[in-house]
Amino acid sequence: MSEDCNGERTLNSKVQRLVDEWMELDKNPVTRKEIQKLASQGEVSRLEQCLGSRMTFGTAGLRAKMAAGYTFMNELTIIQTSQGLCKYLQAAGENGYERRRILIGFDARHNSLRFAQLSTSIFINGGFEVFLFSKPTPTPFVAYGVRKLGCVCGVMITASHNPKEYNGYKVFWSNGAQIIPPHDKGIAEAIEQNLVPWPKSWDTSVVVGGSEEGGSAAVDPLPEVWESYCSDLLLSCYRRQENPSTPLRFTYTPMHGVGAEAMTDAFRMFGLPAFTPVPEQIEPDPEFPTVKFPNPEEGKSALELAMRSADAVGSTVILANDPDADRLAIAEKNPSTGRWRVFSGNEIGSLMGWWAFENYRRAHPDYDGKKVHMFASTVSSKFLRSMAEVEGFQFQETLTGFKWMGNIAHEHMLRGEDVLFAYEEAIGFMFGSSVLDKDGVSAAVVMAEFATWLHAKNATFGSHLEEMYLRYGRFISEVSYFICECKDSIKALFNRLRKDRKYPTTCGGVKVLSVVDLTIGYDSSRPPDYKPVLPIDPNTQLITFTLENGCVFTLRTSGTEPKVKYYVEVCSPPGTPVPEEDLRVTLNKMVDAIVEEFLQPQVFGLLPRPS
Repeated sequence: MSEDCNGERTLNSKVQRLVDEWMELDKNPVTRKEIQKLASQGEVSRLEQCLGSRMTFGTAGLRAKMAAGYTFMNELTIIQTSQGLCKYLQAAGENGYERRRILIGFDARHNSLRFAQLSTSIFINGGFEVFLFSKPTPTPFVAYGVRKLGCVCGVMITASHNPKEYNGYKVFWSNGAQIIPPHDKGIAEAIEQNLVPWPKSWDTSVVVGGSEEGGSAAVDPLPEVWESYCSDLLLSCYRRQENPSTPLRFTYTPMHGVGAEAMTDAFRMFGLPAFTPVPEQIEPDPEFPTVKFPNPEEGKSALELAMRSADAVGSTVILANDPDADRLAIAEKNPSTGRWRVFSGNEIGSLMGWWAFENYRRAHPDYDGKKVHMFASTVSSKFLRSMAEVEGFQFQETLTGFKWMGNIAHEHMLRGEDVLFAYEEAIGFMFGSSVLDKDGVSAAVVMAEFATWLHAKNATFGSHLEEMYLRYGRFISEVSYFICECKDSIKALFNRLRKDRKYPTTCGGVKVLSVVDLTIGYDSSRPPDYKPVLPIDPNTQLITFTLENGCVFTLRTSGTEPKVKYYVEVCSPPGTPVPEEDLRVTLNKMVDAIVEEFLQPQVFGLLPRPS
């Protein structure tokens, strides 16, 4: 880098070519100005960071901060992604896949509407019939609507619970589940082959008033999808006659997101008393002004306003969605102590799985357990596995992410089998099989009805968990994470653990019985080939250790955030009354040992989870 005679800094030829290419392709004045400013200031490293590589399109689609450059979410990268997906779907049609319909939804984040309009325009010009929701909607509406409308795929513009600077592009296949291989690879290749915007790609007039009739060429499916969604939702309502008379009161927050309208209607359909909204968070706001992270999974720190609102009206149950309403958090006030308890994703999943099976068993007393299924991700609690062993239904673990559970559920449904429930510990729940993805709306109203049933029995979620633990075994867990922006450090951490396949043999002085490494495809308990049951995922670090004392823990990287996560669980045998305090001591000892011996934050530069 040098300066010219006017004092302007000049760039090396490689970076200059990247800048010239961006300026040729990008027509958005804001992101053009960002790149121009970096170039004029000679910010070589930053230009290389944002222009020298591309976001990776994977089974979660895309998710990144919104800024100029190929590594960020912006209008140009949205156009390139949609062009690639359009070409991939056109090729699928040429190979005999005849459906030419696409559903597009968007949340209330900054730029989500604009990104959805650009995508819609590209698909319309590509010869597809496009359904575009007329306003921000929950992500589950896209997953549901794809099957309802007979679409070849669906696109949801959302970054879910990420901070306000982020946005994303999530793709659902024709079965209503998120895409899995080989579609992700095929779409990624098609994107690389269609990086230059097509002549009409920047023109959204066909979406916002440019059709021959003067309106949009896209169809708003919201009334039809919502009516059908509600009808199917009622299949999970078991106490419609009793619900109106419950004295139990609920408080609800959509965390500045899009869930409030849907939740209001869902409560009304179930006959439940109207919930108390958290006034500061009930309307969509892309700034998320009242929370550091718009993620109810963060626990009490994210639910402080909800607790305050609940206390003001005497509400004892809090239901919280994340901003795109596909996740659910629950808190309950202890009637004896007056203290709030925020349930973990594993605790909610255990409760919801029990409720699903209890109502299924009542309706099907002669059920064939071989055709009744529940699923959970491999990092989630093993409670449902224990429950399945006792009750005789089928339980299956999957790789992390609802993309796997949704597609496996669909396979069983095609065989005429019943899928009752699926969940992941990151407060994602699929109750029933109407939506083959996590759905915070249905999960919330189902759990509200469950709470009224418990209240009529003078019970609570907390007390009912104790009954469940006595029958199926007590399971307690801790899930947390460290932050690490350096990919090389993360790689070094996991490579140390698996060096030459000589994994640690003890943890905290407890013998390691087995190791499953789904990054490289190794399971020490399955000689002679040591091939694991679950498919490998070389793009995600994931190692699970099972110890002699019954502790199971998994270390993995996040697919959407710069996090190293750990999941630790200890349990007692079914029918054995073990006090929680005793297990908690073991759990705490194991967590300390895992952090100190396996993760080594100081060695690898891991930053603690923000308090």
